[in-house]
Amino acid sequence: MRLLTPYRSDTLAVPNRIVMAPMTRLRSTEDGSPTTDVIEYYRQRASAGLLVTEGIWPHSLGQSEAWIPGLQTAAHQHAWAAVASAVHSEGGRIVAQLMHGGRKGHPAARLDGSVPAGPSAVPDGDVLHLLDGTKAAWPAPSAMSLAAIEAAIDHYAASARRAIDAGFDGVELHGANSYLIHQFLADNTNLRSDRYGGSVHNRMRFAVEVVDAVAEEIGADRTALRLSPGNPQFSMIERDPAPLYRALIDEMSGRGLLYLHLTDDDRYPALADLRPRFDGPLIANIGENRAPTNAAGAEEALRRGLADLVSFGRAFIANPDLVERIRTGTPLSEIREDVLYGRTAAGYTDYPSALSACGNR
Repeated sequence: MRLLTPYRSDTLAVPNRIVMAPMTRLRSTEDGSPTTDVIEYYRQRASAGLLVTEGIWPHSLGQSEAWIPGLQTAAHQHAWAAVASAVHSEGGRIVAQLMHGGRKGHPAARLDGSVPAGPSAVPDGDVLHLLDGTKAAWPAPSAMSLAAIEAAIDHYAASARRAIDAGFDGVELHGANSYLIHQFLADNTNLRSDRYGGSVHNRMRFAVEVVDAVAEEIGADRTALRLSPGNPQFSMIERDPAPLYRALIDEMSGRGLLYLHLTDDDRYPALADLRPRFDGPLIANIGENRAPTNAAGAEEALRRGLADLVSFGRAFIANPDLVERIRTGTPLSEIREDVLYGRTAAGYTDYPSALSACGNR
C-alpha cells in the first residue's frame, strides 16, 4: 500500500503518507494555552507521517471562538512546547496551523473583547462558542484598515517564530475554510476596491504577503499553506475559483515551501487542476464536504498522482492508532459525537488503540 510508504523531498521527510488534518477540539484554557490533555492527544497520534495541529490564533484579534488555543504569548509557547516535545519523544513530526478568524469572532468570545474585522464588513451568519459556555451569532465585523492588514501580517510572522521556538517542525497557514486568508480570496467576503480587492492578483495579495512574511521569519522550508478552492462552508462564495487559485499556486511554486495542503470539491476538482502547477510536496484532503476520508480513497488519490500525502480528519479522532489500523485492516472505532467539543479528556484522549481494546497492551 503506497499510503504506508515513506515520502521524502527537499523540504519534507516522513515515514508514511498519512497526515492528521487540523481539527478544532476546544481543549484550551481560558487564556488560550493548550491543556495537559492536548499533550496526550497529539502524543497518542504521533505514528502519523505528519500531525497538523488544530487551528491556533496568532493574535487575540484573530481569536474566532472561546477555547480555541493561541500562540501569542510566552505562556502559550511554553504550553505548546510540551506538545511538540511529547510528539517528538514518540518519533513523530508536528506542525502548528496558524488560523486567524478575521470576520469570525465575538467580543464575548475573545480574551481582549475586540470586535472582529475582515477584508470587508460582511457578517459570517453562523454561531460560535462564548467564554461563558453559551453560543451566539457572529456579529457584524468591521472592514480592516491598511494598518490593520499590515499588523495581521506581522502577527502571523511573530506567532510563526514562537511556533518554531516551541519546537514545532513547521507552520501551516490556514488559508481555507472561511478564515482570514480565505476571506481575502473569496468573492463575497472581499468587496474591497483598494490593492487588496477587485482583481485576481489583488485578492490574492494578502495570502502572498503572509506567506512571504512567515517564510522570511522562519524559512520557506518550514512554511506551508492550506487552501480550499471553491469551498462553500460558512456561506463562502467563489463563483469561478480556477483563475484565482491557478495564479496563486503559480506564485507559490518556486518558493521552496514545506508543502501545500489542498482540499478538493465536487464542483471544482482543485487537486486535478492545481497539482501540476505546484512544484513541492502536496497533501490532499479529499473528505471536505464529503464522506470522511478512508484508506481506499486516499490510496486512489495517490495512485492518480493527485497528491504525495493524504490527510485524514475524523478517522483520527476515535482512532489514535489509525496508521496501524490501516496497516492491519483493523476496523475503525466510531466517534462519540456528544463529547466531540467537550472540555475534558472524555471523547478526546480516552479512545483505545486496537491492541489495548483487546487487552494486549
